[in-house]
Amino acid sequence: MIKPKTSKRDTRNELESLVDQFIKKNGTIQQVNMGESGLVDGKYNTSHIGFNEPKQDRTPLNHVVAAIQQRKQNRMAPQTTVKKRAKKKVIYDDFGEPLRWVWEE
Repeated sequence: MIKPKTSKRDTRNELESLVDQFIKKNGTIQQVNMGESGLVDGKYNTSHIGFNEPKQDRTPLNHVVAAIQQRKQNRMAPQTTVKKRAKKKVIYDDFGEPLRWVWEE
């Protein structure tokens, strides 16, 4: 059997009931300033931030991009040599009646 998804309202009600149970058991809620919980000894914890290393220069790859663009242009260029197919032409007599078929290139 598939469990029904919990809605936001259900989740909110569950959290409120958990907080109420905590307070009824003489639990205390400590108020902290916004962003204060992310501080370690009054400072932001920068050990996990990846800005410790100096900025690295990027390797220019303009020639690689130009080669890719050139290949793309060559691939998309229309073919200039189009082989013409022979066409079937009707030869009529003086009265407009078809006599025979002739292939023309």
